[in-house]
Amino acid sequence: MITGSIPFIVLAFSIKDVLIAGVAVGALGLLLGVALGIAGKVFFVKVDEREGEVRECLPGNNCGGCGYPGCDGLAAAIAAGNAPANACPVANAEAHSKIAEIMGSEVEASEKKVAFVKCSGTCDQTERKYNYYGIADCKKLVHIPGQGDKLCEYGCLGFGSCVTACKFDAIHVIDGVAVVDKEKCVACGKCVAECPKHLIELVPYASTTFVGCSSKDKGKDVKAACKTGCIGCMICTKQCETGAITVENNLAHIDYSKCTNCGKCAEKCPQHIIKISKSA
Repeated sequence: MITGSIPFIVLAFSIKDVLIAGVAVGALGLLLGVALGIAGKVFFVKVDEREGEVRECLPGNNCGGCGYPGCDGLAAAIAAGNAPANACPVANAEAHSKIAEIMGSEVEASEKKVAFVKCSGTCDQTERKYNYYGIADCKKLVHIPGQGDKLCEYGCLGFGSCVTACKFDAIHVIDGVAVVDKEKCVACGKCVAECPKHLIELVPYASTTFVGCSSKDKGKDVKAACKTGCIGCMICTKQCETGAITVENNLAHIDYSKCTNCGKCAEKCPQHIIKISKSA
């Protein structure tokens, strides 16, 4: 008797069995290959080669300033003819021209713009209702009673939600009010969308005349809240020879398509709320 041995089973396969298994596996593989080939043709989505070429010309910031979901989305839209070659506000003129060349089109003339904050209520100009200590977020602060700690309910809250939204370091809060760096701003519009008080607008880069206020209150109430607010006196409208400045809801507005930047409105403004500046 042999002790300590390990029992085992010997399985014997005939050549016929091996051939049958091989044929079965091969047939299955062939069927799957044919099925995948058919599916590939049925569900094939043709990609315009120009889309990739356009994408290479875009900066890759994915800021969304063009109105599309990132640079990939814009590239697809341009290739499909749904967006112009200069739709990207971040890309420079050279990139726009290259994209137009890829698309076989011409670059549409467009006016360069820059963001401007319509508020001059700095810490030394505006009155405070109380001292606020809490979350530094304009979009949250606007929901507390009085819409912030400033007496003027129209003014900049100064907690920098717009600063966080800007991917180009073009806007900062200085002395309680957001200020735009004209040379860094690409007019993507992110700060415009982020401001809960709608104080930021895109204005022509070449413009030098701005109304730094958004208050719609009457003059007496404006003066009580801010030393430099628009009182709706309409003196500015009488100075403008082109009809570029009007007063609506106690607030002066500039039509930049008519404004010649002569500066006469700013010279006569008793509140000095209309500013002449080389930078927005």
